[in-house]
Amino acid sequence: MRILGIETTCDETAAAVVGVGFDGRGEILSNEVLSQIAEHARYGGVVPEIAARAHVEVIDRLIARALKSAGCSVKDLDGIAVAAGPGLIGGVLVGLTTAKAMALVTRKPLMAVNHLEAHALTARLTDGIGFPYLLLLASGGHTQLVAVKGVGDYVRIGTTIDDAIGEAFDKVAKMLGLPYPGGPHVEREAAKGNPERFAFPRPMQGRKEPNFSLSGLKTAVRIEAERIAPLTGSDIADLCASFQAAIVDVVVDRTRVGLRAFRDIAGHPTALVVAGGVAANQGMRQALQRLAVESGLKLVAPPLALCGDNGAMIAWAGLERMRLGLIDDIAAPARARWPLDTSRDEAGAKA
Repeated sequence: MRILGIETTCDETAAAVVGVGFDGRGEILSNEVLSQIAEHARYGGVVPEIAARAHVEVIDRLIARALKSAGCSVKDLDGIAVAAGPGLIGGVLVGLTTAKAMALVTRKPLMAVNHLEAHALTARLTDGIGFPYLLLLASGGHTQLVAVKGVGDYVRIGTTIDDAIGEAFDKVAKMLGLPYPGGPHVEREAAKGNPERFAFPRPMQGRKEPNFSLSGLKTAVRIEAERIAPLTGSDIADLCASFQAAIVDVVVDRTRVGLRAFRDIAGHPTALVVAGGVAANQGMRQALQRLAVESGLKLVAPPLALCGDNGAMIAWAGLERMRLGLIDDIAAPARARWPLDTSRDEAGAKA
């Protein structure tokens, strides 16, 4: 079985082919990603119209490159998977329209994949883990603790009540004059700084509900930066180190509470999984590894190439859904918002 995956939800155009090896495990046959960072850097963030146009310009040749790298043609595919949301609606429409056209012409099954589900299932592609497991999904737009009970079966245990973790990293980077995208630059500066110089708050720490709140921490960084301005290089490094240390402490505390809640919902987890762009942060990984050991669990974190948006995770999610007969028709909609736990509305309340 070979599935083409297409991803255009934000500022990466991606296409990949994923198959199943002789051992039944997932196998990435190709994974092509074209980033738009250079196009958006001058604006300090993603411009939706620019992103959509850039997807249109490159998607056809990127799909062709992915097929060539995988050593196959469209006729060799068993299905076509595409991220149908959540994301910037203009970009989502580019990928979804392309996938629908291919499915119509080739008469291949279409899988309209939730981008968040693709992140949630990546650990099964890379490590073959079984259900159920606790997922920490941390990216620029999402911060959630989710009980992954099966394909299409998700219970959101906790979420952010304001900023996502990646969003907080990007906003702190911007206020400190660091380039876009901010997360990697904050991490690099933090490695040079003193994490104990600034006593930033640890929001929500100790609360019994495993939710996150990061806007107050972001504000604390801004107030401190304004107090000691003009900033030197060492000031920036120390601010980044202290901010990142606070984030890591919050994530560990919230995830520990999430693990307790998980056991009430789904029993003993097979693993602790972290996914999304923030999963690339090494300080975060190391702290979560310690928590996993403390909890008697394995930490599963994707390779760095699979932390950000990519076609391989879309293809794999499509493959998992196709094996269960979860096929979509040509009317599948593009969605700017699409909760992973469908029992909840967008504000987080039970539906």
